[in-house]
This record gives sequence, structure tokens and C-alpha cells, in this order.
Amino acid sequence: MTVQTLPRLIDVAEFFADPVFSTAQLSPDGTRVAYLAPAHGRMNLWVRGIGEEHGDARCVTDDARRGITAFCWSDDPGSLLYRGDADGNEGWHLYRVDLDVPGAEPVDLTPLPPGCRVSAFTLLPGLPGILLVAMNGGALAFGYYRVDIATGETVLHQEIREPRSTFLFDASGTPVFREALTEEGVREYYAIDRVSGVERLLRRAGGAEHPLGVHPVLAEPDGTGLLLGSYQDTDDLRLVRVDAETGEETVVAAVPGHSLCELGTVAAGVAHPPSVLTSRYTGKVLAARFVGDRPRIEALDPHFAEVYAELAKLSDGVLAAVSSDRAEQRWVATFSHDRAPDLTYFYDHRTGESRLLFRPYPHLDPSELAPMTAVSFPARDGLPLHGFLTLPVGVEPTALPFVLLVHGGPWTHDSWRYDREAQVLANRGYGVLQVNFRGSTGYGRRHLTAAVGELGGKMHDDLIDATEWAVDQGYADPERLGIYGGSYGGYAALVGVTVTPDHFAAAVDHVGMANLVSFTDAMPSILRPYLCANWHRYAGDSADPAQKKKLLSRSPSTMVDRIRTPLLVVQGARDARVPKAESDRIVGSLRARGVPVDYLVAEDEGHDFRNPENLIRMFRAIERHFADHLGGRSG
Repeated sequence: MTVQTLPRLIDVAEFFADPVFSTAQLSPDGTRVAYLAPAHGRMNLWVRGIGEEHGDARCVTDDARRGITAFCWSDDPGSLLYRGDADGNEGWHLYRVDLDVPGAEPVDLTPLPPGCRVSAFTLLPGLPGILLVAMNGGALAFGYYRVDIATGETVLHQEIREPRSTFLFDASGTPVFREALTEEGVREYYAIDRVSGVERLLRRAGGAEHPLGVHPVLAEPDGTGLLLGSYQDTDDLRLVRVDAETGEETVVAAVPGHSLCELGTVAAGVAHPPSVLTSRYTGKVLAARFVGDRPRIEALDPHFAEVYAELAKLSDGVLAAVSSDRAEQRWVATFSHDRAPDLTYFYDHRTGESRLLFRPYPHLDPSELAPMTAVSFPARDGLPLHGFLTLPVGVEPTALPFVLLVHGGPWTHDSWRYDREAQVLANRGYGVLQVNFRGSTGYGRRHLTAAVGELGGKMHDDLIDATEWAVDQGYADPERLGIYGGSYGGYAALVGVTVTPDHFAAAVDHVGMANLVSFTDAMPSILRPYLCANWHRYAGDSADPAQKKKLLSRSPSTMVDRIRTPLLVVQGARDARVPKAESDRIVGSLRARGVPVDYLVAEDEGHDFRNPENLIRMFRAIERHFADHLGGRSG
């Protein structure tokens, strides 16, 4: 490898520091834009006039612990709402920020008792000044609450008596549909009579083809139809409408050979573009997002189609998010791109005026970053596999030190976008491959359900096949293969060094599940009813002795004695999903045997690492680990 021809060694902090700007949203009156930017060492909320610069902006929050990741304007342009998780344990609260009261402290609209949390919230067009909030646990009845944004007054709106049920509401907050999960993992949808409250079974869907539920699921604003993702009689996920009265099903959006993207509704804790773009003022569907070599946007609303045609001229990336004023004439649009992440523009449809608002990482030069290329190849049993290859800039892409970067979930997928982990590895001289192994969403029903019973089996074979493809193509040096992933990707890394201990020269496990039995058994009680269609169906139910035996046989913790690959383990001490004790046992066992293992614990992180200093520390450790054992560059 000719290191001299590589671009400058970009410091890890440049990739993993908080963006300068992020997540811009236009106010309802179109006069101000709210966004996230650093303050007090964390991402906080800022507001400025639409024609002003950041120097004129005002920081309106002072969160110095976890930072803010999700917010929205209320229907009053004088206040903002955001969700906060102070301790990393997913104990979410909702807060209001009063913009017209300088120095006002954020108001906790959900001062919940211990054990309670906000699981979802929405603003409905027919309920001005009201938040509809789903809350659970503790002394509160599990259900939906009306929270007065101005006063914080909270009233039970719709109790959920069945733990496997959720409700869908029309624009005025009337429950019009109920979704129920059967013990077999099937979703049942009931239409609810507005007057009598009588329910009528409308549709059944589910099982293994919807492991995390049917996504998306939306009630039309007038309550006359149910919009949901459906395979119908095809292999591709479509957006369909089910009539509330007749049950008649019609296709709203479909692209032959492509599936509706579910990432925006299933990837909790991770910022992904929405599967369906909707108007926050009317609730109507504007566009749908489909999976492909590059994500594909299908405009569905005639007015938005005109707007989108103009927005698409602003960037050669893919539309990721939009917001507008009430008149839907002024827009703020963000585009995803493999080398120019999240460029955000302002566009006025009446005048045609447009301008760049934000570059989140102005210090990164796109010419120094590596392009992401879609690739495909067959698995050993013939199943088509799709993935993304990122090769280092400025060096011949042959016999490279190579890292297989495995996504979490497993019911998510990698897509064409800016991926800072892939970029920092490519900058160090590694070839990087991300493969959508069987069980990944977005590539059809057959591809998804081919993973049933295959955790640690054919799902792992797909990863091995991907690295062998990279070797056969000449990209990868077979003696310098690494594997790295988080959550399920961490599990995959542990499987890689136990099931195939001689295949990888180095591995990194970030909050990976070492023991499938303890992982599912430790799930919070509120989540256990939902395991039947995913973990129980795909991996096994530990309540069944035979299945428990299989789960243990596919658990890396039962095969630790096979590990001889140098390993780095990264763990959040507050992880509510993967207990630190599991990582402690893995590391302790390897140290007792003298196997090279490094252990990094972040005391103030959970399953989703967020604080930039921890991300920087983690990736500097990853950089050193791979440099020591694969031979790439190190800062």
C-alpha cells in the first residue's frame, strides 16, 4: 500500500465531533429556523431568523449531559418541543422551550415518576395546542395522554388495556383504528366506529415478514383509510391504503423490484430519513422512500411533486428531510450524500429563491472522502446479497487491509449515505464492505425471512461470503480481514471470532449480545410481548428447552474458548439492552487465557453512544486496534 498517495490523515475528532449544524426545521410562520448546534459541550437547540446567520442566532437550551437529538416546532411559532434522555437509560421526557421569554428554562411537560417514559408523541392538526403522548409504566395507566403544551395539564385520552395494542387517531384525536398483536406474532387491524366505539376486524398482517411490526402505519387525517406497508402478493414492500368501511386495498406507492424503506420507523435511537414524508399541517402523504443502490423518492402529492422537482435541482444527493411553513410554500430541505453529508437548503416556492443554509461538517473536504459504491453478489446458497463498498482514496484498491462493517438490528439495512465509520476507516487505508445479509430489511420478503432460525448460521455465512467476494475481486488481503459492528453487529463480530476463529485477523465488538438467552430474558416486561415475531421467531424462545439449547449454541459466550483473534470490546455501563456483565465475562475469560483483548467502558453511555468525547475515544481505540493487527494508518 502506497501510504504517500493517500489524502491527509483526518483526525478522528473531525469525523466524530458534533456537527456544526444539524436537523434544521422551519417555523410554522416561515420566519425562523430551529436547528441543533454545539453549546455547553453538547448539541443544543438554536433559533434564528430565516435570513440571519448563525452569529445572529440564539441558543435556547443548555443541556450539558446528553444533548438533544429530536425536536419539533409546536403549532405556535413561539415554542419548541424536544425529547430528552438525561441518563442514557432511555427514560425519555418531553420539554417545551418558550422562545419569546429570553432566558426561560425548558419546561418538563412529562414529569414522570421513576419507571415511566415517553414512547411516542404527535401533534394532530385538529387538536391545536395539544400533544398526544404515549406513556407507560409506574403509577400511570399505559396509554395515550393529552398534554396541554402551554400549561402542562395532562389528561388520559385513551387507555391501552391490552399490552399488545396501539391506537391510531384521526386529525381530531378520535381513535379510528386499533392494532393488536396476537401471540403468534400476527398484527390485527380493527376499524373503530366513531360513535359507538365498536370494533370491526379489517385486516391481518404479519408474522416473520414483519419482525418489528408493520411499517409504516398511518391513519388518514379523516379516518377513512389506513395506510400501511404491505407485500401483498409480491416480494416487495409497498405502501397501500385499506378502506375503513369496505376493507378494499389499493396501492398508493410501489416501485417494481424495490421495497418501501422502513428505517425511519424501526431504527430507534438512530437518525434515519422518514419512510413516508407527511405534511405536519394536514397529515397528507407527500412522498415515499424506497430502497435501492441509491434511495429513491416517489412524490405522491401533486403540489409537493412540483416542489420536489425544484428541490432536486439543489443537490445531487437524496432528499432526506423537509419542513415547511403552514402555506407549504417556504421549505427547508436536507439531502444525504456519501461525501457531502446533510447539506441543508432554504427554498421559497413562490419566488424560486434558494440558498444553502448549513454544511454540518465544513472542515471536511468531499474530495478527501471516499465514494460509496453499491455492489451485489450471491451467497453460497444463491440468495442475492446487496451491499456498499467504500475504498480508500489515492491508492490502488488491491490486497487492502479490509474491514467488514456490520449493521445492527438485525432488522435494518445499510444504504447509500454518508457513513462516518466507513469514512474514517477508508481514510486509514482500509477497504470497507457493508453487506445487507439475510434478515436485513429493504430487499424483499424472501431475503428477510431467509434469516428465520439462522442467527449465527446462514446470517453469518453471508458475512463470510461477503469477505470472500472482496478477496476474489482483489480488493481484500485475506490475511488482513477485520470485522466490526455495534449491537447485532457486535454479536456478528463475536460470532465471527468464535464460529470462524481463523477467518479474521482482528475484531471489534461494540455493545454486542454475547448471550442470546440472557439478552431476551432481560428485555423489559413492556417489550416482551413483541418478541414473538422477531427474536422468538428468528432466534428462538428460551422458555422452550429445545430452543433454549439452540440459543445457547449460537451464543458467543458459550464459545469463548475458541477465540484467539485479537478483540476490542466496547461497552456502555448504562446499557439497558446488553448488560455490562456479559462483556465483563467475555473479557475476563480471554484475559485469563492470555488472548489479546482490549476493553473500553463508557460510564455515562447506554446502548446508543452519543457523547462525542466517548465516540472519539472509542474510535481512537478502534483505529489503534486495527492498525496493530491489520496494518492500516493510525493518527
